[in-house]
Amino acid sequence: MTRLKDYSLFFLLLLVAQQVTAQHTISGHISHEETSEPFEGVRIYLSDDVRMSHLTDEEGYFEINDIPNGSYNYTFFLLGYEVVNRRVDISGGDAEFHITLQEISREFSEFTITEQQEINFSIKRLREVEGTAIYAGKKNEVVLLENMVINTASNNARQIYSHISGLNIYESNDAGLQLNIGGRGLDPNRSSHFNTRQNGYDISADVLGYPESYYTPPAEALDEIQVIRGAASLQYGTQFGGLVNFKMKSPNRAEKLEWISRQTTGTDNLFTSFNSVSGSEGKIGYYGYFNYKQGSGSRPNSEYDSKNLYTHLDYHFGENTSLALELTWLKYLAQQPGGLTDAQFYQDPSFSNRSRNWFDVDWKLAALKLKHTFNDQIELGVNVFGLNASRKTVGFRTNRVSQQDDVDEPRDLIFGDFKNWGAEGKLLSRYTLFGKNSVFLIGSKYYQSQNTSVQGPGTAGSKPNFNLASEKYPFYPNQSDFVFPNKNIAVFGEHILYLTENLSITPGLRFEHIRTQSEGTYKRINFDLAGNPIQDDTFEDTRNFDRQFVLFGLGLSYFPRRNMELYGNFSQNYRSVTFNDIRIVNPSFQVDQNISDERGFTSDFGIRGNFNNLLLYDIGGFGLLYDDRLGEVLRAELRQNAKGEMAETGRVVRFRGNIGQAFTYGFESLLDLNLSQLFNQDKELKLNLFLNTSLTNSNYFESDIPGIEGNQVEFIPLVNMKSGLNFGYKNVTGSLQYTYLSEQFTDASNAQQNRKDNQSGIKGEIPAYDVVDISLSYSHKMFNLETGINNLLDNAYFTQRATGYPGPGIIPSPPRVFYATLQFQLEI
Repeated sequence: MTRLKDYSLFFLLLLVAQQVTAQHTISGHISHEETSEPFEGVRIYLSDDVRMSHLTDEEGYFEINDIPNGSYNYTFFLLGYEVVNRRVDISGGDAEFHITLQEISREFSEFTITEQQEINFSIKRLREVEGTAIYAGKKNEVVLLENMVINTASNNARQIYSHISGLNIYESNDAGLQLNIGGRGLDPNRSSHFNTRQNGYDISADVLGYPESYYTPPAEALDEIQVIRGAASLQYGTQFGGLVNFKMKSPNRAEKLEWISRQTTGTDNLFTSFNSVSGSEGKIGYYGYFNYKQGSGSRPNSEYDSKNLYTHLDYHFGENTSLALELTWLKYLAQQPGGLTDAQFYQDPSFSNRSRNWFDVDWKLAALKLKHTFNDQIELGVNVFGLNASRKTVGFRTNRVSQQDDVDEPRDLIFGDFKNWGAEGKLLSRYTLFGKNSVFLIGSKYYQSQNTSVQGPGTAGSKPNFNLASEKYPFYPNQSDFVFPNKNIAVFGEHILYLTENLSITPGLRFEHIRTQSEGTYKRINFDLAGNPIQDDTFEDTRNFDRQFVLFGLGLSYFPRRNMELYGNFSQNYRSVTFNDIRIVNPSFQVDQNISDERGFTSDFGIRGNFNNLLLYDIGGFGLLYDDRLGEVLRAELRQNAKGEMAETGRVVRFRGNIGQAFTYGFESLLDLNLSQLFNQDKELKLNLFLNTSLTNSNYFESDIPGIEGNQVEFIPLVNMKSGLNFGYKNVTGSLQYTYLSEQFTDASNAQQNRKDNQSGIKGEIPAYDVVDISLSYSHKMFNLETGINNLLDNAYFTQRATGYPGPGIIPSPPRVFYATLQFQLEI
């Protein structure tokens, strides 16, 4: 690891130490191919430049200054005209040329007009400004699914996010139906510390009250995945993790109809079918898919069945205005085999003693998106979105994981119903201030939700029955019925100020008004030593949380040369208490009745760029401060006795509350070496070697809970490394990936693992583990064949100790699995 750090430091010093060579100018005119009329507003992009695009003036003239010696790939784009790619070599002077654009005609429908990229990297960076969003100075990574050979059929997150530094992933057997990612000390459970979006609008259950993501788009339908770290809190919400935005594939404007069909089979009865259609007719564009998944899982009692439908329709009123409607539906049912104790896992990780646990999701999303360009300087984007969804769980869960399921006893049933809607608008303006370019963004968001949560006795059967059985089991201890009306109003703004052509600062503010409420009742039932009920009380519990606050952020971006950027940012963060923290009764952990929100900040700094199309790099550090961090510790369980006093029950449970102040810091680096650049004589060769490394440390430096100060923060492996080789020649491509994570604690008390523990399975760390994955692809005309093996060495490991569903207990990760996909593509 010392060598790795030295190697990264060497690269950093080498890149910074390079002298800036002679500066030149590229200029020219752009006109209509037939009429020779000049084009105003043509966007000019440099393929390896993360800065803003350039625009032609009313005379069709453009000028790009301060360009050092080298070769550059430029793209000229104007809506309704063919994309032109031009390679420009500058060796000893300025360059001037003339570009003509031709209208896209149906006569050329047999050609697919795309922006060609000679670089085979699997990741890119967002430009400083894209659409109505500002990313200047922010830590961001964009996964390019099209450039990866991985298991997309089962949404293998370990492969999909292999180029994103520091991500911590929970792995399960459900073919990627749920995404569980964290990082930098954030709990990966259902990605609840990220603001998860699809095409720019929210998709989680409740952004503030219950920000868990039960829906994840299939990777086969994605164009790219945008990950913006904590500084995204100014534009996209308050979360410490930042933003994960799934950008779906868009309509194929060059075809009337494009049909793609992908059929996959694999280990454990895996079968997935993905079918999509895309195209355009006149001003109307469309894209849609249907995705079906089923399998039995690698453990008994782990079957699943999923159906997912998505439709996108857009209409272009003209060159400047478009309106799009998007509808999403997901329905899946999964059996959950439950968790294991340490002793059970090390004896047989495929074991299951839960046959009555089920999980059901019904997710419906709708969004209406308006985009309007007033002129070359001002753009407007408005999203109106809504969610009508539910998730249901029923099963047997107990603090004693090893306890056999009593098939004659009722199961615990939890039903959540989520109804919310929101509207978000952004206005972006480019203008000149003191002779320098400036960009100003202002936006506002209104969000309202009305969610319900019901907990009580389920049936005693083994089928997925999600009906309450309160009349049959009136003295069931875990019963509650709550409504959670939430409201959020936010106003935010950011401004790029260019101090010089290469140096900019981006200050930003976000004002938040949040009202979270809980209205309902819960039961408290006390039993005597024989298990007979002696007290049955129903309590009303109404709470109102009103708060207003302002978040501040600042970004810095400096380009010492065109393809190298020094960046840094600071942003305040905030996370509210969820209603799951307030009221859900769990036999495996207790929640502090005085639990409160957590605040803090995120900071990133580093250097990134592209070195001669040979090396893509991003090297830097980060720091996260948590005030009143929410976490869990192990302690004696407290329950109210018959006298109304709180007393210990003799059991040890996890206790969730505000643990204290914590600081997390670390080093992250991504090095992606395009070895095929060394073989310029063979353009059909692809060979990339990447190394993604995260070294993270942390500690609690203040806490009122004994034994916590000085402990490490949970969910943080010291070493998180992913490395691999992407290769290909002509129509054969493949990838080989190695993943390693060192051990990590799962609670603030830093409890140690006991391999002989045969009771709970929720206590202890997650041991270090490593995994190898391999994938291959072969294409021929309209067909494509993909195959691969995940967990090639068949290692037995786990990534999660669940305190609730799908446990409690250790959740084993999948063993060695094989898959094969056949794709057919037809264009008309």
